[in-house]
Amino acid sequence: MNRILITPRSLTSGPHPQIDRLRDVGFEIITSTPNALPSEAELISLLPGCVGWLAGIEPVSPQVIAAARDLRIISRNGTGIDNLPLDDLRKRNIAVATAGGANAGGVAELAVALIFSALRHVPAADAGIKQGGWPRRRGRELRGRHVAVIGCGAIGGEVVRMLSALGARVLAYDPAQPDLRIGADRFTWMDLGTALREADIITFHCPLQKTGKPILDAATIATLRPGVLIVNTARAALVDEGAILAGLNSGAIESYATDVFDEEPPKDLTLARHPRVIATSHIGGFTDESVERATSVAIDHLLAALRPMAKAHVG
Repeated sequence: MNRILITPRSLTSGPHPQIDRLRDVGFEIITSTPNALPSEAELISLLPGCVGWLAGIEPVSPQVIAAARDLRIISRNGTGIDNLPLDDLRKRNIAVATAGGANAGGVAELAVALIFSALRHVPAADAGIKQGGWPRRRGRELRGRHVAVIGCGAIGGEVVRMLSALGARVLAYDPAQPDLRIGADRFTWMDLGTALREADIITFHCPLQKTGKPILDAATIATLRPGVLIVNTARAALVDEGAILAGLNSGAIESYATDVFDEEPPKDLTLARHPRVIATSHIGGFTDESVERATSVAIDHLLAALRPMAKAHVG
């Protein structure tokens, strides 16, 4: 009854020295299948006897929580918790902790990189040259473009700062309108519908809507500027992938750059293989720096909650 489960792919793919902090106070560490999202069946088999769980983005069902009879805390190495059955966790008094903005820099940099890649058709040029061609598609510059940043928390706020410094005209949407500590002349707060309609580029950095419905569906896409670029490093369910595909085929959407899919890795590659889709494999926070920060914070939360138990066990 002194186990901690580790499931993030960034930590199961190889040893991480931060994990030794848990072993040093007497916890037994178990891990899920290396470099893979654990299935419901695997989680149900691993969690009995675990008092702590350093969790990733894997979907967690009520059945998983029911099997976690000894669990006291789930500590995420990221910010999102919409993969967790929060009502079930509350009923069991299982604490949930997140790593705040630990991976904000990595995700924000990837979002900006995807924007540039889409504007300048970088993947298409690279693939064409490697196939013996010399493709030259005319690109567009970021300076002066209207960029809607949807969600301006730790990640989105960093994206706003980067884009405004690069000369983009940022249209920011966030119900909380946090203090971004940059001059109001460098960005404009807008309601969601207006920001989407006026944008040349849309980048998502927000949780799912309470309704669970996507922000971008066929009806919303019909209101966007022709040739819009869409970047999604947040959550696949923020968009209707079928509507995105239809928009790409019709030309309403110029490019879709995504780091997230409904199923990871996706078995249906129809969207990923589209010539105007730029696809990455959920690598937003997968940098040396982000993994280090997020792991350190996640373990801090585990130790704060479980150290008294560890000391009692050791004693």
